[in-house]
Amino acid sequence: MLYCQAARRVRPVSSLGVAYKGVRCMPRGSFRGGIHPPENKSSTSGLPIVAAQQPSKVVVLLNMGTSGALSSMVARGDSVLRGQKIADPVGRMGVPSYSPVSGKVTAIGAARTGLGTLDQAITIEPDGQDTLDESCVPVENVDKLSQAEIVSIIREAGIVGMGGAQFPTHVKLTLPQDARVDTLLINGAECEPYLTADHRLMVERPRDVVRGTQILMKAIGVDRAVIGVEDNKPDAVEALRRAIAEATAGGAVEVAAVRTHYPQGSEKHLIKSVLGREVPPGRLPFHVGVVVNNVGTAVAVADRFDRGLPLIERVVTVTGSGVAKPSNIMMKIGTPAIELIEQCGGFAGDPGKIIFGGPMMGAAVPAADVPTTKGTSGILVLDRAESRSVEPMPCIRCGRCVESCPMRLEPALLHQWCEAKLWNEAEAYHALDCIECGVCSYECPSRRNLVQAIKYAKAEIGARRRAARERGDK
Repeated sequence: MLYCQAARRVRPVSSLGVAYKGVRCMPRGSFRGGIHPPENKSSTSGLPIVAAQQPSKVVVLLNMGTSGALSSMVARGDSVLRGQKIADPVGRMGVPSYSPVSGKVTAIGAARTGLGTLDQAITIEPDGQDTLDESCVPVENVDKLSQAEIVSIIREAGIVGMGGAQFPTHVKLTLPQDARVDTLLINGAECEPYLTADHRLMVERPRDVVRGTQILMKAIGVDRAVIGVEDNKPDAVEALRRAIAEATAGGAVEVAAVRTHYPQGSEKHLIKSVLGREVPPGRLPFHVGVVVNNVGTAVAVADRFDRGLPLIERVVTVTGSGVAKPSNIMMKIGTPAIELIEQCGGFAGDPGKIIFGGPMMGAAVPAADVPTTKGTSGILVLDRAESRSVEPMPCIRCGRCVESCPMRLEPALLHQWCEAKLWNEAEAYHALDCIECGVCSYECPSRRNLVQAIKYAKAEIGARRRAARERGDK
C-alpha cells in the first residue's frame, strides 16, 4: 500500500475553522464522502523555500505522460543554455521542454523513470554558470494580447498542470466554441498529507499567484476568479488577500477558505465546495462553466510573462520520517531525487520507500536516483517501519469504502469485477469516474488493494475502447 500505515496513530486536527492574526477562515461547503487523514505537514509548512544546490546532472525525459512524447532538438556534445528549447512535442497535445541549466549534453538515450520504465531522455551536465538563453525575455503589453496569443505563449513555455498530473495547460485553456465559462478556479487546496510546496508558494509569492491568475483569466475571457485554499493554511489566505488588494485591475479575484477535507484538491470536489456546482459523470469542469488550474501553474505563468522563464524549475517538498531535514526546495526539473534528499541531510535511518507525490495518490519509485519531472510536487521518504507491507484480508462487507468514496462509487464491487476480469461490469459501475484518490484503500479495515484494482480496471477499459476504435466499432 502506498499510504502511510503509521499515520493512523496521529490524531487529526480540527477542520472547523482556524483563527490566524485576526483572520477567521470559516470553511465553505464541502462534499459527500472523503476523509481527514493526519496531515503531517508541520515539519515543512513553516519552512521557507530554499534554492536547490547545483545538480551533478539533469535528466529531461522525452515522454511526459499526458503531455505526450517529445523529439530532441539537440545532439550529444552540444552546449546548451538555461531556458533553451531542447525538445519539441510530437503531437498537438504536447508542450516543449527546455534546459534547466547551462552546460553540455552528455547523453541522449534510455533513462530509468519514476514509474520503473526506460524512456528516452536528454542528460545535461551543468557548467555551473546558469547562463540564460537570449530567448528568455518578459512579455510586454500583455493587456494587448488576444486570448489565442496568451494561450500560445503558455504552450510554448512548456507549462503543464503542476499538481502532479502534468496535463498540458494550453489544452485546458482551449475551450470548445459552445463552452460558456464564467469562472476561473485556482486550486490551492493541497490536500495531500505531507506536501507543503503550494502552501509556501502562496505565502511567499502571493503576488505571482495573483498575477498568473489574472493572465489565465484573460486567456479564457472571464472576469471572475476564485482561489480555493483549505482552512488549515490561514497564513496563505491572509497573504493572498493582501496581494489581491494591492493588485492592479484585472478582474475580480477572491480567496475562498474551504473545509480541510481530503480529497478537497480534486477538481470536481473543489468546484462543489467553492462554487456549489456539481460536474456530472463523464463531464469536465467547463461543462459547468469553470476552468481549474493549480497554484503552481499560476506562478509558472507569471514567471513566463514577467521573468521570461519557461517551465524549468518548481518547488518540491522533500519530507517524511526517512529524511533527516525535511525542506521545501526550488529545484531544477530533471534533478535526480537522491541529490535533493542529500541536500536535506540524507536519509534518516533505514529508508523503506520513496514516493513521488503524497502518500495517498503518489507512486513509489524504483530507486533514489530517478529524475524529477514537472509534476514532482513531493519526494516522500518513509522509513522501513512505516512502509512495511500488509497482507490484504477478505472483504468483511463493512461498507466503509462506499461510505467514504467522494465519487459515490462502490469500490468493493469494482474490486470484485476486476478480480474476475469482468470489464463490462466494471465499466457499468462507473470505474472510469474513479479519481484514484486512495480513500477506499485507506479506509478499508481489511487492507484490500481497492484503488489499485480500479486503476487496473480503468486501464483495461481504456485499452478495450482504443481497440474498438481501431476496428471501427461504433
